Formats: sequence, structure tokens, C-alpha cells
Amino acid sequence: MQRQFKDDGFEFDRLILLGGVYRGLTDAGEVLVTLDAVTDGDHESWITAFSALGDRLAAQADTSAAAGRTASARSANLRASAYYATAAGHAATGDDQQRVLTLWGQHRDRWDAAVAAFDPPVEKIAIPYEGTTLEGYFFHARPDATSGPRPTVILNNGSDGPVSDMWSSGAAAAVERGWNAVTFDGPGQGAALYRQQLYFRADWEKVITPVVDHLLTRDDVDPSRLALLGVSQAGYWVPRAAAFEHRLAACVVDPGVMSVDTSWRGHLPDVMTQLLDSGDQKDFDAFMVEGMKDKPEALAELRWRMAPYGTTSFFEAYRAAGAMTLDAATLAKITCPVLITAPEHEQFWPGQSEQMHQALPGSTLVAFTEAEGADWHCEPAGRAVRDERISDWLADVFDSVASSG
Repeated sequence: MQRQFKDDGFEFDRLILLGGVYRGLTDAGEVLVTLDAVTDGDHESWITAFSALGDRLAAQADTSAAAGRTASARSANLRASAYYATAAGHAATGDDQQRVLTLWGQHRDRWDAAVAAFDPPVEKIAIPYEGTTLEGYFFHARPDATSGPRPTVILNNGSDGPVSDMWSSGAAAAVERGWNAVTFDGPGQGAALYRQQLYFRADWEKVITPVVDHLLTRDDVDPSRLALLGVSQAGYWVPRAAAFEHRLAACVVDPGVMSVDTSWRGHLPDVMTQLLDSGDQKDFDAFMVEGMKDKPEALAELRWRMAPYGTTSFFEAYRAAGAMTLDAATLAKITCPVLITAPEHEQFWPGQSEQMHQALPGSTLVAFTEAEGADWHCEPAGRAVRDERISDWLADVFDSVASSG
């Protein structure tokens, strides 16, 4: 596809916005005309353009809601949510972190208003977790002639994705196939980070097991047909959790992530890698500050990416990311079928899907290509083909479980 932006981050976000059209998260015309107002590489222009679009749609949604036009209000709120979210992501490159929180809060408010008017209804849930709760959303299966408990897909977001992305990353596909879907903010994500100050952890089974426990208290969930689908950094969290949580019927990782910190370490010069590996926290942190003092946007973005790890120390954040590493012995503990996506031109963890597939005999590797418009990390512009391939694979697993049960 012809690029609009030379900046890879801007181009990636452009594809995400265009891919969102498939599930009503965005609208092609308003995205394209808004992108015309964005200067390549200029984060402030992106924030200004998309926050203004969010404001316009939010006002439009409120007017529709006041007039009792529920469908129109739902649609406008859903799109406003996505536009505030992309503005928040670009605001992370600035020093004003309160601006990030404000835009994220607007995103979440509009998302909550939208899903409250979904059909079937979306249920807000609170998942018990270590003395508190994790905020989540339960998407009810579309009613049909089938009665009783349904297959349920647990959607695990990545490191910084907004909750609205989960609608186009599997929730909508599940609902239209007669399955339930559930998503949640785990430690370091969304509300758990911004409202509760909970942070990432490498032992993600301690997060997924409470989610499974909660779902198994519901009479609309088939306990034998639970699937766990993870996107982006959850390409590590999901297989890690599945190695220890054996009540899952299937797992999907998009893409496979063997070592989270390779996307961090790739930017370090050799001397910094040596300091990190030798445990020299003082010099590592001091050299990071010195080395980035003339790169304020990159420094602000790195600090934003460090926040979910619960530290302001560069050394501690890098080491925490390095703790998120899978090996063959851990993967061998997984007892359910696993599907691993392998998008062409994966830019964050290239080659790691193939590594995971090789280390996990019996797993299924599914390629997504540039020729079909489904390349890049998590197939941002190929949402339909992604839904079809992943859902068909899950349907085969669910059918196999049902026939053997």
C-alpha cells in the first residue's frame, strides 16, 4: 500500500485508524480528512486534529442521546472513543502527562457510553484480584436458537492499547459467531494503571487465573470452551499464563513474543547493554539521562512506556522487561492448542512468532502478508481477514471440544 507518512509510528497509527472502519470504531472519510491536517512526525498536529474530531463527535453523540437517537449516539461515541485514544497515545511524547490522562479519560468515558447502548448489551464486570478488582467488559453472545452456556474468548490487550481496540481485535467477531467475549485491564493497563496504580508483572498467570475463576462463576460461560487471545505484548503474557493455567481450551497470540525486551534493547549501544547486563544501575541511569537530554520527545515517550512497570529508573524498567522471557521449558507446560500469527514486516518482535512456533511443537503458525494488506504488527489494516482466520481456527477447536465432551 502507498504510504502517507514517512514516520513509521505515524504510518502505523494511520493503518490502525483505517482498520477500525471495519468494526465502526472509525469512519474512512473523517479519518482521511483529519489526517490531511497532520504534519508528518509532528505529534502536536496529530493531537490537535484528532482531539478536535473527538470533541465534535462527543457533542454530536450527546445531541443524539438527548433526542433518544440511541443508535446514532452509540456510533458517534464509539468513534469519539477511538479518536481520543489515538490523541492520548501521541500526547505521551510530551512532558504534560496530565494531558495524557485527560485524553485517556475522555476515551474511556465515550467507550463506556457506547457499549452501554450495544446490542447485545455489554456488561461491566469487576474481576477479583489480590484484594482489589480489575475492570472488565463482558460481551454477550448474539442470541440464536442455541441455549445454554457459550464458548467464551478472553481478550488480553497489549502494553498500551485502548480498550476500544479489543472490539476490533476479537470481541465483535466472537459475538457475531454466537460466542461470549470478555476483556479487562490487567496490571499496567488502562484503568488498572491510571486509576489503581497496578503495574506489569512477568508471572501473568497470576492475572489470568483470577479472570478464569471469575468467568467460571457464570452460568452463561461453557467452562470447557474458554479461549485466551492476546495481542502485541500479550504475545508473551498469554503463553506464559497458559503454561500454568490449564483450564483453557485454546490460545491465540498475535504475534508470538519470546523476549519482550528485544524491542527495548535494540535501541541501545553496546556500552549500555554491557552496563545493563552487569547490573550497573547508577551508570546506566545516568548515561540514559545524558544520552537523551537532546531528544525530549523520545525521552518523554520512554518514560511513558516505563510507567506501567512502576518505576522511574531506566535500569529497573529495562530489567523488568527483560524478565518477560519465554523458554522451551516453559512453553512445554502448555496443554492446549496454540495459534501464532506471523505478520509480514513485524516491526517490534520480528522473527519471534517463528521462534515460538519452533519451540512449541504442535502449534499452528498463520502468516499475514503485505499482498493481502494484512502485514505489520497485529495486522492493523487487515481486520477482516484476521478475524476470519483466527475465528475459524477457534471454531474448529470449540467444535472438537464439544464433540468429544
